[in-house]
Amino acid sequence: MAKIPIDIQGGSIRQADAIYGIDLGTTNSLVSIVRDGKPVLLRSDQGSKALVPSIVHFSSSAEIIVGDQAKRLLITAPERTIYSAKRLLGKSFDELEETRSALAYSIVPGKTEEDLVKLAIDGRYYSPVEISAEILKHLRQVVKQSTGEEMNRAVITVPAYFNDSQRQATRDAGRLAGLDVVRIINEPTAAALAHGIGIGAHDRQRVAVFDLGGGTFDVTILEIDAGVYEVLSTQGDTHLGGDDMEEAVMSYWVQQYDLGELDAEGRGELRIAAEEVKRELSLKSEAESSFRGQQLKLDRKTFDGLIKAMIERSIESCLKALSDAELTAGDIDKVLLVGGSTRVPLVRDMVEKTFGRKPDTSLDPDAAVALGAAVQADILAGNNPDVLLLDVTPLSLGIETMGRLMDTIIPRNTKVPYTARRQYTTSVDGQVNLRISVYQGERDLVDDNRKLGEFVLSGIPPMPAGIPKIEISFILDADGILQVSAAELRSMTVQSVKIKPSYGMSEEEMAEMLLDSLQHAEADVALRKRLEAINELRLLIQASEKFAKQNAANLSSDEATQLSDSLSRLRAVMDSSADEIQAAITQHDADTRAIAERMMDVHIATSLQGRGIDSAE
Repeated sequence: MAKIPIDIQGGSIRQADAIYGIDLGTTNSLVSIVRDGKPVLLRSDQGSKALVPSIVHFSSSAEIIVGDQAKRLLITAPERTIYSAKRLLGKSFDELEETRSALAYSIVPGKTEEDLVKLAIDGRYYSPVEISAEILKHLRQVVKQSTGEEMNRAVITVPAYFNDSQRQATRDAGRLAGLDVVRIINEPTAAALAHGIGIGAHDRQRVAVFDLGGGTFDVTILEIDAGVYEVLSTQGDTHLGGDDMEEAVMSYWVQQYDLGELDAEGRGELRIAAEEVKRELSLKSEAESSFRGQQLKLDRKTFDGLIKAMIERSIESCLKALSDAELTAGDIDKVLLVGGSTRVPLVRDMVEKTFGRKPDTSLDPDAAVALGAAVQADILAGNNPDVLLLDVTPLSLGIETMGRLMDTIIPRNTKVPYTARRQYTTSVDGQVNLRISVYQGERDLVDDNRKLGEFVLSGIPPMPAGIPKIEISFILDADGILQVSAAELRSMTVQSVKIKPSYGMSEEEMAEMLLDSLQHAEADVALRKRLEAINELRLLIQASEKFAKQNAANLSSDEATQLSDSLSRLRAVMDSSADEIQAAITQHDADTRAIAERMMDVHIATSLQGRGIDSAE
């Protein structure tokens, strides 16, 4: 990003990057975005499938392979191929006691409590966060191949019951993948958004979202009223999903066909066969697959018997969720099925029996969460006026720049949460401290706005003006809390302050500030134009004086006089109008261009003195 001098108010706010929606799933992951008002799944140029298997393979040469290619390596190199990493996020070694035995790869305790668990491959150790980050990096490639754009900002979905540790781990994975994670949202809310529930409607609805994916299950009761989504209750199981169904099929086959003790490679091959049969049994009454030259069969009745206890566990969670919400099944207006495992006919039958209504199957259950994440991303980007969000920032937020001008960073009516960053630099050589004053209001001068607070970025390494890279970040969360931070990027010197921008200000005060901004709009524009011109003039005078001092030995007497006279003319117009100042700046440029060009030639000749052309770099 180009630097903007901190004492010059110039240009408009940089256009924010598009925000994408990501379903970071246990079995598969997807990425989506809203195009022409509708959410669409993105596909890479490697194939037509939008689903990216959430599988990461580490080759012996340290190459990292993600997706379909990695899935194929589950058979030939299972000990190097990581799947179901989502089940490991935010988990300790002890919590994974039952899971560890079913995995072909090795899980070891982390060195510290914060490390939780690590995955061991060839003496190297990876955290579940790093594995998830590799999947997210691959999704960035999918976006690049599909749209030609970079995915820098995203909404990532998580199960509703994910605890803080798991949510933070998901956010950390996004950051590690180079993403600005704008929001972590619950998968049930995303699913409801994907179905269009609550968008443009004003009637209250109660919705049950039954989400059975590859490795996790949750059921959430939502109340949606005028576009506001409230979670009434949620229940779930981080170890219940399609993976467990496949494990049951594998165990049945091992016993039925006397397959004996399987090595890691055999388990990987058998798992893929079980997944294929499970998928086929959603469409027909009998299916089969080959395993090392042997045909393995399974009919739907037997399959239902293998998984019935699992589905009953999910139904128990549904009844508990209804009880927690103080509702009965008859109070539910709509039931949504989410997750690929809800294609299983027994699942659909038992859900329908429990809630007394046929579930909504209008959307691909694999795609619903990702599509909803894109809708949420579009809302956060401010592109969907039909959805009512819980809050917006009532007045613009910004900082003071030279001339007591207000540089707006977050405009009023921006939907929250929202993050904005801008880069500045210094205008004085050797500047080591920078005072950042934060204001709220619509006027161009900070004197006419409300000061929220200030802090000092200290410890900036002394450098020539224009060299430091100072990034100021405004992070406005859903609670209206503003986090302002400033960092000198070359030295990573950082300071920050928390501010509550809307507290302590009445609606009347806000209305008065808005009215003042309208009444003084024309005068404010003229004043801003003049102050910006004065700021530019001051910088030009400083730069010209520095140029004259540095080049005094090489300037002829005529050139020195010409430069001095031009500087005098600049100083004389300091109190003039914006147009007169701009005219003087233009004239100064014309008067001194030839001098500047000759000094450049002198410096180049000096630097090359005594050297051949071939040695010049």
